[in-house]
Amino acid sequence: MVEFKEDVSIVLGGAAGQGIQTVEAILTYALKRSGYHVYANKEYMSRVRGGINTTEIRVSSRRVRAFVRRIDILVPFKQGVLSWVRNRLSESTVVLGEKGNVEEDFLGKVNLVEVPLTKLALETGSQLYLNTTAAGLIVGLFHGDFEAVEEYVRKRFESKGENVVRKNIEAARKGYDLGVKLCDEGTIRVEVERDERVKDEILLTGTEAVGIGALAGGMNFLSFYPMSPSTGVSTFAAQHAEEFGIVVEQVEDEISAINMALGAWFGGARAMVSTSGGGFALMSEAMSLAGMAENPVVVHLAQRPGPATGLPTRTMQGDLNLVLHAGHGDFPRIILAPGTLEEAFYLSAEAFNLADRYQVPLIILTDQYFVDTYYNLSKPDVGKVRFERYIVEAKPGYRRYELTEDGISPRAVPGYGEEVVVANGNEHDEWGDITEDAELTVKMQEKRAKLKLGTIRKNAPLPKLIGSEDAKYIVVNWGSTFHVVEEAIRELGRDDVAQLHFSWLYPLNPEARRFFEGKTVIVVENNITGQFADLLEKELGVEVHHRILKYDGRPFSVEEVLEKLRGVVE
Repeated sequence: MVEFKEDVSIVLGGAAGQGIQTVEAILTYALKRSGYHVYANKEYMSRVRGGINTTEIRVSSRRVRAFVRRIDILVPFKQGVLSWVRNRLSESTVVLGEKGNVEEDFLGKVNLVEVPLTKLALETGSQLYLNTTAAGLIVGLFHGDFEAVEEYVRKRFESKGENVVRKNIEAARKGYDLGVKLCDEGTIRVEVERDERVKDEILLTGTEAVGIGALAGGMNFLSFYPMSPSTGVSTFAAQHAEEFGIVVEQVEDEISAINMALGAWFGGARAMVSTSGGGFALMSEAMSLAGMAENPVVVHLAQRPGPATGLPTRTMQGDLNLVLHAGHGDFPRIILAPGTLEEAFYLSAEAFNLADRYQVPLIILTDQYFVDTYYNLSKPDVGKVRFERYIVEAKPGYRRYELTEDGISPRAVPGYGEEVVVANGNEHDEWGDITEDAELTVKMQEKRAKLKLGTIRKNAPLPKLIGSEDAKYIVVNWGSTFHVVEEAIRELGRDDVAQLHFSWLYPLNPEARRFFEGKTVIVVENNITGQFADLLEKELGVEVHHRILKYDGRPFSVEEVLEKLRGVVE
């Protein structure tokens, strides 16, 4: 008998088009509704059919929010899956599936528990029901609430008619009964304690967290050109456009997308663009226009490995330098990178206030791993979201680019007030008229690149410290590596190691230097050079002693970070 307790890592593997995501959706919904903490993430090849795609689902008695290398239960839907995840298998891994889906090299070497999924699906009426049968099987192993499975199946398939719904429920029941039987017979034992509070929580993806946050922040216009892995935010907004009374435009290219957003902000809207690195590269000139015209804009950039097309369905934190330096000339910008789904909601909402207040481009950096991750969490508190507008009336004597001590000029929109409202991509005077005056050019350059940047920097929030201020080692992370670093440090179990999480990447508040004084600094990043480590050294003068980097297009696992940290501190 194989026994799993408290935290179980399940991996589903098959070809694109085999419905792996359907199984994932049923499992996470039903197990969460049954009172289990769940986490899920997927990795998939850049193809519509074929190849090998896998989904990891962790089911636990405590909150789990990070990717692990360990596979406890593997469910292969085709041959080739075991070879693909070979380095993640161990002696305790149970392969739950049909013998025909296991490569010959592995027969007799893995703990195979044969289950007749195809036979059960055919008994229901068609092999099409195999995925629903498999989902029921795994829920049965946990003795989950079958009513939750039935509820999800009804929602998922109701548009296909009652017969399809009934057949899928029948298939799920056959799988569920088999899962319970495997436990009762002692073939597999799963002991994970339920938490009744989980039932009232919600399941969100990173995509949904960004999208909902943007809506909460007052976004009423979104323009985009599709590019993975960012497109989900745009389609989410489009699906809810009528409900929230917003405009979503799919345009001909990324240049059009950002220029439409700039125009929307100029007219008084709150606009966002969603793209990936290659798309953002095309937006560089418009970023510079936003800098000169002091026109707000919010850009969501979901990173993937580059250069060029790179690995379009994989993950990396390789575009920090891109957004940091995009656009010719010197002008300020704000860069945010949420590390949790809660942060994604609140930061995406606050992004619109910040862009409006400081009249700058603001970039929200996520990545494929982050947008495709989901887990259970408490409902975000919409009451905490502030909706701030910084638009003034263009009264007589209004000067759009008035020279001020903090570098922030009053911003009006056309039609609100008597004066004409001007936006100018040329160097200009305080009224917005073109100028080539040398003295005025100096003042305007300093207004944007020194005074305004200094104001933003002074008001920038400090990073979040998890652990003791007296810790000898500081492990720095930014964006999507938060949870994996958090869990690795918890597993390390040392009081002299603390985590410092940055979700506000630029500009950095000088007061953040105090976190590094007298510490051994370790930076964890999903890129090849350590882009944020370089930024810390440049902006704050911080000496980074160790860089833990990964750049194969895959996310860090808890085990990887733990091993690397042990190599430094032990």
